[in-house]
Amino acid sequence: MAESYGRRVQSRIYREGVLGRRPAVPVDPVRLAAAARRRMPRRAWAYVAGSAGQQATERANRAALDAWRIVPRMLRAVEERDLSVELFGQRYPAPVLLAPIGVLEMAHPEADLAVARASARLGLPMLVSTQGSAPVEATAAAAGATAPWFQLYWSREPDLVASMVRRAEASGCRALVVTVDTHLLGWRPQDLDLGHLPFARGLGIAQYTSDPVFARLVAERPRSRTSARPTPAAVGALLSMARHHPGGTWANLRSPAPRAAVETFLDVFSNPALTWDDLGRLRGLTSLPVLVKGVQTREDARLAEEHGADGVVVSNHGGRQVDGALGSLDALADVAGSVDVPVLFDSGIRGGADAFKALALGARAVLLGRPYVYGLALAGEEGVVQVVEHLVAELDLTLGLAGCRTLADVGPAAVRRC
Repeated sequence: MAESYGRRVQSRIYREGVLGRRPAVPVDPVRLAAAARRRMPRRAWAYVAGSAGQQATERANRAALDAWRIVPRMLRAVEERDLSVELFGQRYPAPVLLAPIGVLEMAHPEADLAVARASARLGLPMLVSTQGSAPVEATAAAAGATAPWFQLYWSREPDLVASMVRRAEASGCRALVVTVDTHLLGWRPQDLDLGHLPFARGLGIAQYTSDPVFARLVAERPRSRTSARPTPAAVGALLSMARHHPGGTWANLRSPAPRAAVETFLDVFSNPALTWDDLGRLRGLTSLPVLVKGVQTREDARLAEEHGADGVVVSNHGGRQVDGALGSLDALADVAGSVDVPVLFDSGIRGGADAFKALALGARAVLLGRPYVYGLALAGEEGVVQVVEHLVAELDLTLGLAGCRTLADVGPAAVRRC
């Protein structure tokens, strides 16, 4: 009998523990975060770990997960287990994806490229952030056969949106995930107390500085909009970055962005004028599956489906946008029961038991966020791999201990609200 993916992962982890080999990163999520906090610069920690306002929504995410209890069933022949899931025509070994997180260069110098290599080793896709620290072409190349998905922040410049969609397609991305809850940047006290916005320092804007449409916008920037019009050399540098070789190294991908590029980014990043009709127009730009990320109500889930979305992601952005909002898991069952398209879950996942609860309440798969960044900060590519494998191993054990053999067995009866 061949071991399943999850069983293989957890067997290896336990075997190494028996042999006295300690992992590169802490297994316990609380200790993992604490270790990363000690390692990361203060500004990097504030950006990654911080949430909106008084962080009530982040606490609500944890409370929502803790409010549900798993109901184990016994003697159900669970020796053979299968965590695999099909998403938009692709089969993955576990229902876990790496959530889109920007400015990863603040956590580790290899940033998105290290995460992409980890994704390739795991066979689980990462979502490349629009606020990535490396262009999508280089990140997709590093991910190899485990083609990433692309997360889109919808700029106020339509040509730039179209360009990024084309680049994601050309890079081999297998889905487009449109984040709709960040049309305005949330109130981030931890960043504000440090006087720090990474984008204003040219961090996390590699998707822009490598884009030919963005280079044109910088070149066309009116003199009155910036302290100094970009020099021909600066424009040439941007155009060169936009024509970069997809296999280029981290060193030649990461160049200081001219100030005009930073100011242009700050002008075009957000678009609070968007409506559901815009989603229909975006649908016309691509043949890729389109998911809407940031949905928290059945009404919005239905509107997303009506306007052409192929899936929705229940998410409150990890508590980073609206303080005092609904815990993400509290919205999941309502959304999942209201649409026919696949529903994914994001915000608050810290371990395999958390993932099990989300799957039981209707999620097809879950997105893991901050924990893998902590692993990245502590041990680079290997840290990301171990954090994800720890979650997968716990999910596999939870599946069997709850009396389930496949994800199809994980339903509402497997959990109870307390």
